[in-house]
Amino acid sequence: MNSKMPQFPESYWRKSAALKTYSKLEETIQTEVAIVGGGITGITAAYMLAQKGVDVVLIDAGPILEGTTGHTTGKITAQHGLIYDELIQHIGVEKAKQYYQANTKAIQIIQSISKEHQINCDLKTEDAFIYTNAQDKVAQLAKEEEAYQKLGIQGEIVQNMPLDVPYMSALKMSDQAQFHPLKYLTGVLEQAIAKGLKVYENTAAIDIEYQRNPAVVTRDGHRIHCEQVIQASHYPFYDGEAFFPTRMYAERAYIIAVKSPTQFPGGMYINAEQPTRSIREVTIYEEPYWLIAGENHKTGQGISTIKHYEALETFAKEHFSIEELQYRWSAQDLTTLDKLPYIGPVTRGQNRVFVATGFRKWGMTHGTIAAKMITDFIVEGDSPYAELYTPSRFQADPSLRKLVSFNTDVAKHLIKGKLEFTNENVKNLTTDEATITRINGKRTGVYKDQEEKLFAVDTTCTHLGCEVEWNSGDRTWDCPCHGSRFTYTGDIVNGPATEPLKQIDIQSSYKQP
Repeated sequence: MNSKMPQFPESYWRKSAALKTYSKLEETIQTEVAIVGGGITGITAAYMLAQKGVDVVLIDAGPILEGTTGHTTGKITAQHGLIYDELIQHIGVEKAKQYYQANTKAIQIIQSISKEHQINCDLKTEDAFIYTNAQDKVAQLAKEEEAYQKLGIQGEIVQNMPLDVPYMSALKMSDQAQFHPLKYLTGVLEQAIAKGLKVYENTAAIDIEYQRNPAVVTRDGHRIHCEQVIQASHYPFYDGEAFFPTRMYAERAYIIAVKSPTQFPGGMYINAEQPTRSIREVTIYEEPYWLIAGENHKTGQGISTIKHYEALETFAKEHFSIEELQYRWSAQDLTTLDKLPYIGPVTRGQNRVFVATGFRKWGMTHGTIAAKMITDFIVEGDSPYAELYTPSRFQADPSLRKLVSFNTDVAKHLIKGKLEFTNENVKNLTTDEATITRINGKRTGVYKDQEEKLFAVDTTCTHLGCEVEWNSGDRTWDCPCHGSRFTYTGDIVNGPATEPLKQIDIQSSYKQP
């Protein structure tokens, strides 16, 4: 039995899915719709458009399904924490009802596609529960139940929640679902390719040019000339003066897969208080495991990231007597000022370039409805959810206060990184450890691998110039301002950055002993 924390993060979804490889784009091409991003939004949109006879090209900066979709919990639910009472207060009953209907529609779309094409993706219907063991959250759950009643949501406060954890109150939303996201999406992708979709991976988009029609520009200088562009790349690579860096922030969360002698009681669970604890069952190698997720924090900020994995492990041991820890991985997602995703034309004046971002860690439903909405925009000219999710919206309350708070936080980290004095001795580094020092006057991040080889990068983020920090849990350099992440060699893991960190020649500055 493996009861120790795995040394390296690895997503079970990616490990267990039959992922194919695709060639890199090596020339300028023409298509009707270019999709940038090979996750749930991009693949689902490609499928829907291909089904309607549209000529589609899909590209991704890395391997297909390696991004956020490959690191999710795989919950398919409209229960997105305590959200509906808040939505009613801020945008009214009708729009809050639309939010629920959109996410419920997404569940139905996944179920329909899976059934139509007989995709074996471990899809199961489950009830979802929000629970709390904090006195101050009990009243909030009661208000959320009232919101359910106003919006016609099938759910209620329950006295007996199946999961055996301490709790004071629990709110159920009936008939939600869970699945293996990559088994599902590899099946969807196969269907789209059969209808003519062309796929290129390891092809990074860095800009969009306009002449009569838009063209996606790749890092290698090739173009994809098209009629419409869908940005499904997690963080939009093309801003179009929508100022997304000022209107979203990135958060990380952590997941462990554990084996317990306790039989899983069914259902999907998330608590209402902090730190977050999200729980579901998953079958690994034909045996039942528990997925336990949580420990949210802003990217590049807070305690050593390995501590978040350890906190989840401690929680699992205390409540479920775990006997094996098989996998660990982390995820990143973006949250908008008003907690609603941005889905639609990137700005009011650019209706040929679409964006889908800010899913707030509920990407399985939001990504699916985003694909449906953008398909409707392209084929029908509109979507019933257009006004709710428009990227051009700006709600004065609570958005204005959050805008000021968020950008004050960005400025604080930008200034802190520039003024920070760093002069660590690289020679004192142990293996699998990183530090920040100065080489020739430049703030430099240095990592020593298991073979004692040093890797050095300029720590200035290539997006807007903040200073990255070391993520010990995932061995990445993370930007605390807008969430860009880089490998220890400087390659991009997450945007908005479109250029890697500059590598520094450390061998001439530090001789190995």
